[in-house]
Amino acid sequence: MLTIREAIVVEGRYDTIRLSQLIDTVIVQTNGFRLFHDKEQIALLRRLAQTRGLVVLTDSDSAGFVIRDRISSFIPKEQLRHAYIPPCAGKEKRKRTPSKEGLLGVEGVSDEAILQALRTAGITEDSASRVTFMTPLRMFEDGLSGGKDSKAKRERLCELLSLPKFLSASRLCQVLNTAFTEEEYRTALSQT
Repeated sequence: MLTIREAIVVEGRYDTIRLSQLIDTVIVQTNGFRLFHDKEQIALLRRLAQTRGLVVLTDSDSAGFVIRDRISSFIPKEQLRHAYIPPCAGKEKRKRTPSKEGLLGVEGVSDEAILQALRTAGITEDSASRVTFMTPLRMFEDGLSGGKDSKAKRERLCELLSLPKFLSASRLCQVLNTAFTEEEYRTALSQT
């Protein structure tokens, strides 16, 4: 598995599932064009771009390029890289018919094509072990998971940190470790 410094932006959950088998980093999905109206998600992408850098890896169809352009409009060039998968005709195994343009998306191309696209984009391979302050146990102990009101407390914390409210406990744990300091976390948690 390849560990990289930058966070990766993909279009959907199947892309996330695919990449999480190859790459160890934060993976954020735009859920298609939802990104265009989601201020919290834009704030999350800005934060990740500032702290880690951001790599956009969308499908090679026209919709993928529209999403790339939107992200490029609010992320500074020096914090953003674009990884391009080659346009390959075909359809994903889970689909009955090919996409509108007849091209494979991120989920459908080979491992080698994905890794080559990322390396060509200039990703930073990161073999150093990361210092993490947030763990699933701490999430539980701080009342952010596994409790009666944990979902509401997570949503309040996300609101205070300008994060999307729909983050799961495990995704929030990952984002906290990669985009925030322990002090920032403690300050926000004290306000929940």
